[in-house]
Amino acid sequence: MSAVRVVLAGGGTAGHTSPLIATAQQLAEQTEVDIVCVGTPKGLESRVIPEAGLRLELIPPVPLPRRLTPELLAVPGRLRQAVREARAILDAHSAQVAVGFGGYVSLPVYLAARQANVPLVLHEGNFVPGLANRIAARFTPHVVTTFAETKLPHAQHFGLPVREAIASLDRDARRPAAREVFGLPADGPVLLVSGGSQGARSLNQATLAARETLLTAGISILHVLGAANLTEADVPMTDAATGAQYRPVGYVDEMGDAYAAADLMLGRAGAGTVMETAMTGLVTIFVPLPHGNGEQARNAGFLIAADAGRLVADADLSAGRLVSEVTALLTDPQSLARMSNRCRSLVPADASAKLARLVLAVARRGD
Repeated sequence: MSAVRVVLAGGGTAGHTSPLIATAQQLAEQTEVDIVCVGTPKGLESRVIPEAGLRLELIPPVPLPRRLTPELLAVPGRLRQAVREARAILDAHSAQVAVGFGGYVSLPVYLAARQANVPLVLHEGNFVPGLANRIAARFTPHVVTTFAETKLPHAQHFGLPVREAIASLDRDARRPAAREVFGLPADGPVLLVSGGSQGARSLNQATLAARETLLTAGISILHVLGAANLTEADVPMTDAATGAQYRPVGYVDEMGDAYAAADLMLGRAGAGTVMETAMTGLVTIFVPLPHGNGEQARNAGFLIAADAGRLVADADLSAGRLVSEVTALLTDPQSLARMSNRCRSLVPADASAKLARLVLAVARRGD
């Protein structure tokens, strides 16, 4: 049987690239596939997709200004060029199906697939769908969502595709090795702080301001600052009395190790963070990004409603608030364990396998 030819599009942030990579890996697990990924030179995909062993083709980005500016006048021409280049990739690959995960790169691929009569499958990662997926959902019946409440035509709720290493992660079993990876103490509570692939200034500032108090309380900190934010001043520290340690890093390639090392997390509420932490049972204090249309707060809403996480507004995140939230949770292990179990019960762990099966069925049927 010949390989199924698939084009995957998504980029800009880990919220788009991570489910793309997870789906590609599942496709390869299920059958023989020939996969080409499409991204832009500016996105995270230009690094992480090749590192995952996947072939990447680049097209020019077509950002859509949120306000009426002169840049808006250039969008039609840029979009036409990007669609032409996306169409050339589809034609050269003889694509049997195109799969999009949102972001700037996806819309040109969606439009090119429609031109070429290539079947299209969409995955929407966020609670509030992005513009590209809102447009494309009108002309394909194959629309998959992370959140059951997401409003899109033809939507099917599968959950978020994540890599098998995350979906099947046993944090308890992996904890000793994971803590050794980061040089963290084998015993005692650990707080993981991560603002996503680019870091988050408010989370970083609050953590640094609270660091001494947390270490004095015996709470170690694994602090993922974002590669661009790590400086020579960010060095490991150890509290002489408690032995608790502060470990700053710029970026973590294997987040499974970070999740396993930690007892609690402070993070943004992007769909990837929400779903991965819930799937692994890592209770999280979510600090939604204060910009945009409020989708991050909605992403975490189902966990907060079920008392399976905590929500702190960005404007309210101070050193004192951080210490209060962290110590309240880490000094009540029974409540933390109950919240962890609720997290796992609320999130499906088989989304990547289900999405891969749908993609292959669509490719073989040609619809």
